Formats: sequence, structure tokens, C-alpha cells
Amino acid sequence: MTASLLKGLRTEYHRKICCDIFGHRGGTVIFSNADNSSKASVDLARGMADRICQPICGNPPSGQLAGSLFTRYTKEFLDESFKLIQHIRPGEWSFSTSQSRIGIASFHQYEHLAELKSVLDTHTELKAALGGDYLITPDIIVSRSPVNDNDINGHGGQVVSENESIATLTPLRSSNYEKSCEILHASISCKWTMRSDRAQNTRTEALNLVRNRKGRTPCILAVTFEPLPSRIASIALGTGDIDCTYHGALYELVDAAKSSSHSDSYEMLQLLIQGRRLRDISDIPFDLAI
Repeated sequence: MTASLLKGLRTEYHRKICCDIFGHRGGTVIFSNADNSSKASVDLARGMADRICQPICGNPPSGQLAGSLFTRYTKEFLDESFKLIQHIRPGEWSFSTSQSRIGIASFHQYEHLAELKSVLDTHTELKAALGGDYLITPDIIVSRSPVNDNDINGHGGQVVSENESIATLTPLRSSNYEKSCEILHASISCKWTMRSDRAQNTRTEALNLVRNRKGRTPCILAVTFEPLPSRIASIALGTGDIDCTYHGALYELVDAAKSSSHSDSYEMLQLLIQGRRLRDISDIPFDLAI
């Protein structure tokens, strides 16, 4: 039986990760996403590797380089997989890991933040009172371009006319603004491994996106390759901050946990999955299409 296109992209995603990031930490048999002080973490990372079945990296990077590669490969997977289903969510879409220096202020819902920053930089007493962590730069952004009237009217007759005062405020119609901005559709935080401080940073970014918007809240997602379910739970449990957390190899992790002696890890994964707080990386393109 021929593998599906999405399955093929997921396999290629794992191949890249194993080739460049996922491997034994120098001089040990401990995998690079595991915490060597936790037997469960070490065992589950090894179990994931056994089930992914790809050649592993001989000299895996650590820290910032591992994180940036993980973000890059995740973006590439999401971009290519979303194209497979774009017929159910048409539009001009962009996936990017390199945002402008003004971060989210380059998008329609947040362009007022650039003006706010300018005022705060001029009046430092206000900056001390109000803070200044507005212009965040998410790891991956998904944006949509506004639509011109020709495209809007391209199916089923003349929907709108430039001579009428109707639908003149929506950002999706490019003719409404002299300089139309991209609309931020999703903000995706990527964490190769998950520690408590990284979970807190992700939640803080999410709250900034929710509180500082003018318009629709973008999808707010987190992606990780963390093997220890209790650490995944630090970002996945609860509601209100993150729409959902996704794992880069969830099926492999679940099978590894189920086959291990760490029953509490398997139970935690089931709690997160059944509670709709944890999904696989392959679910993201469909969730973005909602």
C-alpha cells in the first residue's frame, strides 16, 4: 500500500530531525532531547528513536542551534503539508520563521503596537509604568494576504463594489486600506525540549497576543519534541493560553510509553490527548484550516 502524501512529509520531517538534531549526546547513549537525570525521559527518548526508524545524528547540536533547526524543519513541514489541503482553505498564505524587527506589529491586528512603542521610547516614565514587551516575534508565523475586489467578485456575481459604502472596514478586503497589512492567522512556538521556564515564555507570548490585539485572535500553538509527558503537561494542561500543544512524534512517543515500565507517563499522555490538549504534528495543517 502506497503511503499518503502527508505520511511522506511527516517521514521526511523526521528524517531531517534525525539527520541534524536527534542523536546520542557526546560519549553516551542518551538522546539529545532527553534529561539525563530522569530515567523515564532517557527511556522514552530511546523508544521514540527506535520507532521513528531513521539514521540518527552523529554529533547533535545543543541549545540555540538545536532549537533553530527544529523550528526551521517544523516550518517546512507545515508549509508543505498545508499546501496539500489548501483547496479546503483557499487564500494566499505565508509561513515564515523570519519576522521583521517590529515583530507582530507588522500584522493588521497589531500594527498599533509600533506606534505605542514609539511613544514609550520617547516617554520613558510611561515605559516604566506600562512595560514594553509588546513586539514579540513568534518562532513561526502563518499569515494571510488581503483579497482584492476582483477575486472577491470572481465567483457568483458582483459581491462588492468600490462605489458602495459596504464592507469598508474589514481587513480581508485590500481596497479598504491604502496600505493593507498581512493578517496574522497563527503564532507557533517551537521548543525542542520543554522546561518550566520555556513553558512560561510560551504562555507569556500567548497572553500578549490575546491582550494586545485589535481584531481576531490568531491561532496560538506550541510544538515540541520533548519525551517526558510531565514536562509536556507544563504547557499543554489547562485552557486559556495556548489553543493546543503538538508533538513532533506523538504516535511514536505514545507507543514508547505504552511499551515501557513508566505507566504514569502513558497515563499522562492519555489524559492530555483525551482532554484535547495534545495532538500530533500532522494535525496542525487541518487545525489551521478550521
